[in-house]
Amino acid sequence: MLEVRNLQVSYGAIEAVRDVSLSARSGHITALIGANGAGKSSLMRAISGVTPATSGQILVNGRDITRLKPHERARVGVAHAMEGRRILHQHTVEENLVTAWHFRKPPGSFKQALEKVYSNFPVLAERRRAKAGTLSGGQQQMLILSMATQHEPPVVLLDEPSLGLAPIIVTQIFEYIKAYSAEGNRVVLLSEQMATLALKVADYGYVLKHGQVVFDGDRKQLNDGVADLSSAYLGTTG
Repeated sequence: MLEVRNLQVSYGAIEAVRDVSLSARSGHITALIGANGAGKSSLMRAISGVTPATSGQILVNGRDITRLKPHERARVGVAHAMEGRRILHQHTVEENLVTAWHFRKPPGSFKQALEKVYSNFPVLAERRRAKAGTLSGGQQQMLILSMATQHEPPVVLLDEPSLGLAPIIVTQIFEYIKAYSAEGNRVVLLSEQMATLALKVADYGYVLKHGQVVFDGDRKQLNDGVADLSSAYLGTTG
């Protein structure tokens, strides 16, 4: 389980995240829903350690990781696929996967993990020797998801995985996310601007506005109120 308690994140005088508490259960997908600037990415970055929290606590299966450095959090099982598909553009697809694997130093066989990646996304196998920067946007998202999940971390943070992708690719990406969550005792925390899209896969969700949680509920509760959520909190009717 991932737990966030009274988390605050500030950039100088600007409070990006204000007193946020949430929990994300293993074996479930939990959504962070909110308009651009609501604080979703800042919250994700604080959980992974990329941005330091001003105050509050972050716990993984009861262990307080709030003071750990980003690479230490990665090695205890927190993986973060950040918005913007941050890959090594001049390296090949396979070199990106190798780098991600050795950064986290997980147990197990890289060869088996690589075979599973290529089974999940055959197009990556076809383009394994191509520079990552030459991939389409959808293929880059498949690569970053694979880099984040190939070592089967217990906590995965996915920031706007659907951004800028064609609907058919979004469907494929979200099918992968659902399958990954269902495979084991894993937490998936998913950030999305589009409430309707997030609620197709999420079991529970938190709605953020101006850095605060303004509503939370299970899929049914959120789906029942999605029109009100869109107009009141998300700045969108989608």
